[in-house]
Amino acid sequence: MTTSLADQLEDLLPQTQCTKCGYPACRPYAEAMASGEAEINQCPPGGMEGVRRLAAATGRKVIPINPANGLERPRPVAFIDEALCIGCTLCIQACPVDAILGAAKQMHTILPSLCTGCDLCVAPCPVDCIAMIPVTGECTGWDAWTQQDADAARDRHDFRNARLRREREENDARLAAKAVEKMRAVTAEVTNTPEELAEKERKRAIIAAAMERARLKAAGNQEQN
Repeated sequence: MTTSLADQLEDLLPQTQCTKCGYPACRPYAEAMASGEAEINQCPPGGMEGVRRLAAATGRKVIPINPANGLERPRPVAFIDEALCIGCTLCIQACPVDAILGAAKQMHTILPSLCTGCDLCVAPCPVDCIAMIPVTGECTGWDAWTQQDADAARDRHDFRNARLRREREENDARLAAKAVEKMRAVTAEVTNTPEELAEKERKRAIIAAAMERARLKAAGNQEQN
């Protein structure tokens, strides 16, 4: 099987899925580098070692990390102050690798062994109960993150995306079924006056428009997948 340049570059990224590169995940950044759209110095978690790896794969010159994307630093792990957590689930929704456990209105906790230090859970927290704690001393970039860590983080990210996609599809299917049942109920309504007929047609038009929007949305999701 032929490996594309984007595949090769993705394999060289730390898979923190932190979006600091300016892209929504590591894969889109790899694709942007492969197409020449992005530079190889936009991944602070990979550090200068990461830049050197990407330079070797692309034939580009080694350049410093772009400060606009952040600075190379010791790898942090998120920590939740249990006394302040209100169980809003916003951090759970933000975590790209499912490293946070909890339920609505219950205290959340972060699994340090799974946390990539992406920072994405910090901003959504409405009570500022999440802190990023450095855990690797002076080690930064790939010195603070192994290939095994990267591979495991990518697997969790891919699994999460597949789960969210499945949940969206199941929810869309439920809504579609409800719309069909509603259309049947409206169609079966008995009308005896022009006003009742007009109201029936108005309802049918509203439901039909909603069903068409749902169809277009599903078609768009399929194209993205």
